[in-house]
Amino acid sequence: MSQAPENREGPVVTPVRVVIALCLVAPFVAMLWVGSYAKTDPVFIGIPFFYWYQMLWVLLSTALTMIAYKLWQRDQRARSAAKGGASQ
Repeated sequence: MSQAPENREGPVVTPVRVVIALCLVAPFVAMLWVGSYAKTDPVFIGIPFFYWYQMLWVLLSTALTMIAYKLWQRDQRARSAAKGGASQ
C-alpha cells in the first residue's frame, strides 16, 4: 500500500456552498410554512397579507437564485483556477 494522498474529486462543503444552499432552500421553507403567513393582516395597498407575502417571495426567490448562481460561478472559477495553478 502506498502512502500517497488520495486525489478524489468528491463533493466539497465550503462556506460559500452552504450560503448557496441556504439561498436556494429559504424560499421553499418560507412557502411550505403556511402557518406563518395564513392571515389577512397587515393589509398592503388593499391586498391581504396572505397574497402580498407570496408575491414578495417571488421577487425574493429571484434575487436569492441570482445570488446563488453568481456565487456558484465564482466558486467554480476559483476551483478551476486552483486546479490549473496546482498542475502547472
